[in-house]
Amino acid sequence: MGKTGVLGSFEELVLVALVRQADEAYGVSIRRELEGRTGASVAMGAVYATLDRLEARGLVSVRAGDTNEARRGRPRRYYDLTPRGLAELQRTRAVRATLWDGVDLDRVAVSRGGGE
Repeated sequence: MGKTGVLGSFEELVLVALVRQADEAYGVSIRRELEGRTGASVAMGAVYATLDRLEARGLVSVRAGDTNEARRGRPRRYYDLTPRGLAELQRTRAVRATLWDGVDLDRVAVSRGGGE
């Protein structure tokens, strides 16, 4: 959470992707969800670093899945939203909605000079 009291944009995206995955959210499935919804390439390192940060802040919890041969006996790590994570996600959504309320992008004057 930044100085504004809301989640950063990538943290928000990761948490929303996690929620969409329900009880089956793990690193790769979260990455697939993000890439499928945004159309952008997402680095696994960015997903895992964000999940670690969210876990350290108590916004997600981790549980071990079953082990299997494909994973060389290592259990898959599943991520769940905590009550605190849900509250932060709800707050972020509300703040962003309030910020966008009344904004009409069709009426915005755009400068053509030097930006691109």
